This record gives sequence, C-alpha cells and structure tokens, in this order.
Amino acid sequence: MRVHFIAIGGAAMHNLALAMHEKGAEVTGSDDAIFNPSKSRLEAAGILPKKTGWFPSQIDTHLDAVILGMHAREDNPELLKAQELGLNIYSYPEYLYEQSKNKMRVVIGGSHGKTTITSMVLHVLNVQKIDCDYMVGAQLEGFSTMVKLSDAPVIVLEGDEYLSSPIDRRPKFHLYKPHIALISGIAWDHINVFPTFEGYLKQFELFIDQIQDGGYLTYCSEDESLNIISSSNPEIETEAYELPEYEIEDGTSIISHENGETKLEIFGAHNLLNMMGALNICKQLGVAESEFFIAMSSFKGASRRLEKIFEREGLIVYKDFAHSPSKVRATVKAVRDQFISHKVIAGLELHTFSSLNKSFLEEYKNTMNGVDKAYVYFDPKSVAHKKLEDLSEAAVYESFDRKDLKVFTDSAVYCDAIREEINAKTVVLLMSSGNFGGVVVEDFAKSL
Repeated sequence: MRVHFIAIGGAAMHNLALAMHEKGAEVTGSDDAIFNPSKSRLEAAGILPKKTGWFPSQIDTHLDAVILGMHAREDNPELLKAQELGLNIYSYPEYLYEQSKNKMRVVIGGSHGKTTITSMVLHVLNVQKIDCDYMVGAQLEGFSTMVKLSDAPVIVLEGDEYLSSPIDRRPKFHLYKPHIALISGIAWDHINVFPTFEGYLKQFELFIDQIQDGGYLTYCSEDESLNIISSSNPEIETEAYELPEYEIEDGTSIISHENGETKLEIFGAHNLLNMMGALNICKQLGVAESEFFIAMSSFKGASRRLEKIFEREGLIVYKDFAHSPSKVRATVKAVRDQFISHKVIAGLELHTFSSLNKSFLEEYKNTMNGVDKAYVYFDPKSVAHKKLEDLSEAAVYESFDRKDLKVFTDSAVYCDAIREEINAKTVVLLMSSGNFGGVVVEDFAKSL
C-alpha cells in the first residue's frame, strides 16, 4: 500500500504516518515546515521528506490514499493534483476509521479530559496486557507513538470535536462511529467554528446519534447538558459516572471503593471524575474493577496534563494544557485543593482563537479564583495573526473579575513577576496550549 501525507509534519499527522510505516505501508509526505520532535522521528523512520514544500509531481495514480492534514489549505497544489486524478483523499479521522472499520471502536469525547481519559484507558489495558490499537493526543509513558494500527480487534480513539480537514468541515468525532463511547462534559469552545453554545452542543447530540445500535455511552453525571441529551439515542445503553469518595493525605489522593483503598499519583476532582469514566470504559472491555484500580495506582498522567516539570525543596512547578475556561477552572481548583499549605501561583496564557476573542473572554470569569497569585499573559502578535479585534490588558483584567489579577503582554516581565513571588513553600502552575511567547517552560522552572 502507498500512502501520501499532505502536511506530514503535524503532531497527529506524523504519528499516523509512523503508524502506517510500522504497519508496512510505503509512506511519503510533504510539508512547508517540519519541526522537532516530528522531524527527528520521521527521519529515524526513514520517511522524512527530502525537501520542504509542496510537490505535485509526487502525486500519481499509484497512490492508494492521500491523507490531508489541517495545516494544508484548500488550494494546496498537491491536493489539487490528487483531486484532478480522482485519488482517494482522506482526512486524518476519516483514514483512522478506514483502518478500523472492522474493529470494535471506543471513542472518548468531551470538551475537557479527553486525552487524560484515553491515556488512563490505554495505561490500564497495557498493564492488563490487552492488545489494542489507539490514537491519543499526547505522548504517553510506555508508548512509542501516539497512534498504533495493527491487527488488534479493538481501537481506542480520542474524539476531538474540531474540524476534520480544510475540505471536510465535519467534527472529527462524527467520523468514528463508536461501539463504546464516553463524553466527559460539554463546555463551549471553538467559537470560530461554533459561534453559539447551542451549535456546539448539537455536535455532541450528533456524536451520540453515531453510536452503533446496541452500543454503550457513559457520561459525567455532573454535567447538566449531558443529563439532558444522553438519552437522545434510544438504541444504546447509557450509564453515568460520578466523583468517588476520596481524601488527601500528605499531598496524596486516596480513593475508596468496594475493593478497599487506592493511593494515586494523579490528583484533582476533575481527574478523579476522569478516572471513573475510564473505569466504565475498561469494564466494557473486560477489565475487573479490582484490576483497574491496581493499574491506576501507577498512572502518572498524560504529557502536559498537570505534569510536574520541576521540584526542589520548597518549590513544585506544573505545566498543563488548560486553556479553555472549564479546563482552567478545574486545573486551578485541583492544585489549590491538593496543596492547601502552599502558596499557589497560577499563570495562564491566552493563546487560542476563542480565548483571544473579546466576545468569549467573559467565559473566564472566576476561573482563576482561589489561588494566592493569578497572572495572565497574551501576545498582541497572536491577536493580529488570528485577525482578531485588538485586545487590551484592561479588557482581559475585567473579564476574569479578580481584583488582584495581573495581566502581561511581555513574556519576560511575566516571568519576572512569577519569580519575585517564590518563597519557601510554593507551587507554580503554568497553563497554556502555546509557549508564553517563546518561553521554554522547563528551563524557566529550573530558573526559579
């Protein structure tokens, strides 16, 4: 099989390319820029493009499939050539379905927690030595790639609600047609695609409609919207999950269950909810509850999800992918609750289209409450690049509704402000889907 990837350098795309190469396909690809770790990983596999750029000459009738990444545009010359030749053109999620249409498909969806729950399920299945294929949005300990495609009878897919490709405007998770599904919660996001909450909510109703007859859906009972729409597909079984009983002792979360108690590496009420969702999924896949909790005791979390990046006596630094309001609120609360005797400094970067949009900013109200110091950074260049209305520091300040909030547009000044607040017992939480204007957060953490 010959497969060509247009925009092979993306985080998701290069992992799919590696998975297809591992499966034995002849893989080629192109991109106008490829950075590490994608570059070095593609090079190690022998499938790094020799030159950057778009080369229509690579597209011919011998290709079995052309996979189009979100980074490419509708007028991409290779895409136009593939369309002219009538080749099989797939979006990333479309091709994942093509490779898994004869498998049992497990899809983890929701506005928050998707990556963490998928990671939990994969960790437990790995410990239990249950073979499965997968796609997950973070690099996991014990897994060489973020995508695996083989002859395994089950595939576990992280179900993103964002668009599939430049020429396919359907949300990714509409294409997977799950047998077993989870929705962690619904909180308005991606306003450039879904300008109203009602339109965003509709995507989850459509996802539930895609669950196969006789299938299964588990969802968080704390989400009002899910309690309403979870029964919209009468052909499936539904089951809610809720927060377990737990306590925090010396900075460690301990949960109680019918088989006893389990000490966890993870913490935060949102992560314990995520775990209970993962439990329901794993039970559907034949894992006993007792075995699930044994496996979860060694789960340390997914990359950039409350990931501890530095610790010395008196200082702990975490980084987190939190950027949407619901994620920020949950992550801030988790750290505050876990470290009640520490000074907690929370730093957030507004980086996404939604977070830099004036009409959406009010959704961040009270999300940074509870911590000792709260700082927000945004880069005016990002606002201009996204062609959004100019954003002032005053507008950001007002939206969070916290009197002592400090807002920065200079990353060096932002870092200095955090550094000045470090004392003998401090936790620093750095939240962003970007990089704080070019800051290497691991180096910054060590500098503290």
